[in-house]
Amino acid sequence: MNAKSESVRVAINGYGVIGKRVAHAVSVQSDMTLAGIADVATDWRLRTAMVKNYPVYGAAEENFLNMQEAGLSPQGVLDDLLEIADVVVDCTPKSVAAMNIPRYRSRGIKFIVQGGEKHSVTGHSFNSEQNYSSALGRDSTRVVSCNTTSTVRTLSTLKRAGLLKRARGTLLRRATDPWESHRGGIMNTLLPERDIPSHQGPDAQTVDPELDVLTMAVKVPETIAHLHYWAIQLTRPSTKEEVLRALKTSSRIAFPRFDDGLEAINSIKELMADLGRPHDNLYEVALWEDMLTVIGDEAFYAYMVDNQAIVIPETIDAIRALTELEEDAGASIERTNAALGIGVGFGRF
Repeated sequence: MNAKSESVRVAINGYGVIGKRVAHAVSVQSDMTLAGIADVATDWRLRTAMVKNYPVYGAAEENFLNMQEAGLSPQGVLDDLLEIADVVVDCTPKSVAAMNIPRYRSRGIKFIVQGGEKHSVTGHSFNSEQNYSSALGRDSTRVVSCNTTSTVRTLSTLKRAGLLKRARGTLLRRATDPWESHRGGIMNTLLPERDIPSHQGPDAQTVDPELDVLTMAVKVPETIAHLHYWAIQLTRPSTKEEVLRALKTSSRIAFPRFDDGLEAINSIKELMADLGRPHDNLYEVALWEDMLTVIGDEAFYAYMVDNQAIVIPETIDAIRALTELEEDAGASIERTNAALGIGVGFGRF
């Protein structure tokens, strides 16, 4: 296949909160074709996929038969889907992807796993703006988790500007995904993570080992998004304007303002709905511009992370890198941003 001139055929294994967003994102790229989705479910999630005319496959023969009994129209099983795809994005639950990797490797198909898997399963962890070039032509990569994506995305801007010495962050983590909050989560309490650092800091170092970053985390009783607070030690005394200029070099950091009424994560999520984004997706890191404070050689800021959406543009770029559809990171990022509407809607109203 001449990857630079033909559409890449993408299979998606797992049609949950990430898989269905990846499916939409692939479907709106002009250089990609959604070969199909595979799953184990037979409920409303798969029925919506059928409504969208996505080719549906059972993860295994048993799932294929269950889908038929449920009145769905599966086209085969996962192995059939892999035969017609150039790359597979594994969006199955944590640790399941690692068990699927031998199947992918035996078929010689390129694959992408999500941040719930360990770095060691692919030997490469991906961030579009930081290490796109090192993923070119690889057989696999791992798109790091939502919180790690935001950490690398923001800190890398400061590092490229020569401003970053070290970073210390506190993560307020949502309890569960909104669609299943009736099944679990926490209520009327806060749950500190025992280990310091929490896993996100070391995970960011799988993308950039030079980052001096430490994170702490606490689970909170809400489901909309994560909220990060960061204290940054700069390499020298600076100004708010200089730090903002550095942050704004990333096209995937947005800058809501309290002055515009975007005072909380729910108001930003409502803005995404008003913009008509699918699933109200916030693909960007939403960093409050008028909250950011710089005192001497220290910077302080907070931002919102939509854990269901932030990794989607990175996944699209990872597909291009593995298949060498596009060798230039900037060109891929620009193409993905345009297709998904990234950066639109955060100007002054």
